[in-house]
Amino acid sequence: MSAVTTVPEGTVNPYALSHLDSLESEAVHIFREVAGEFERPVILFSGGKDSIVMLHLALKAFAPAPVPFTLLHVDTGHNFPEVLEYRDRTVKKHGLRLHVASVQEYIDAGKLRERPDGTRNPLQTVPLTEAIQQHRFDAVFGGGRRDEEKARAKERVFSLRDEFSQWDPRRQRPELWQLYNGRHAPGEHVRVFPISNWTELDIWQYIEREGIELPEIYFAHEREVFDRNGMWLTAGHWGGPKEHETTETRLVRYRTVGDMSCTGAVDSDATTLDAVITEIAASRLTERGATRADDKMSEAAMEDRKREGYF
Repeated sequence: MSAVTTVPEGTVNPYALSHLDSLESEAVHIFREVAGEFERPVILFSGGKDSIVMLHLALKAFAPAPVPFTLLHVDTGHNFPEVLEYRDRTVKKHGLRLHVASVQEYIDAGKLRERPDGTRNPLQTVPLTEAIQQHRFDAVFGGGRRDEEKARAKERVFSLRDEFSQWDPRRQRPELWQLYNGRHAPGEHVRVFPISNWTELDIWQYIEREGIELPEIYFAHEREVFDRNGMWLTAGHWGGPKEHETTETRLVRYRTVGDMSCTGAVDSDATTLDAVITEIAASRLTERGATRADDKMSEAAMEDRKREGYF
């Protein structure tokens, strides 16, 4: 009869996974599951913190071999220059292949029209879905997390999209015991969310633990901004500020990055990872609720866009 090793009460179990180790293990399992089940996966990579963590996890999942996936970025044409520079540098560093779907090219070709408010985030859906169809991607990794927004909280880790890239919540599949069902018909694909169960705080604590480099935009810096509907937006070529809006230089940082026309900065003096983590731990607003104007268009704004094929 084999002996059973017990851990004395009050001591730390050396075999127990930490909270971050458990999240990392789940994400690595998901990446490997997709690699074994799908033919043409792709990772959505914008240079934002969630996609950065997602790529870091993919690199870990397959090391020392290269990541067996290409990257895809839907470029609105109004992205922050600091983030695009980081994106290109990271792709070069790891020898990755990047596909860029350009919203500006679709506007120039007459396939899309500029919105009156200048926001291009909602215009990303068509370039995204057509890139998926063109390259025949059958699994698309996204950095969505359930704590960000209520529509994203409805997503499974493996989320089926039909032949038009549309999402139907009624077609969600059970995922008991981390068993993922990637079955899909020709023309359909699956959106995969390996960090779905992470929180914003988890992301930052993992970044600190792993020593992951980020674009400097995530830390406090002086920036020329203006107030629009209670949000500090960056002045720029996208069309802001308007005549009645005045700019000022403030010490700010970004909790999330997207289209400059709808992504707001927050007042902050957090210049280090420790300071950012302390700030996030004390916050009572989600990052999208605090800084993304496109999610405030209606109560169901995100869910409506996801049904049409958005991230």
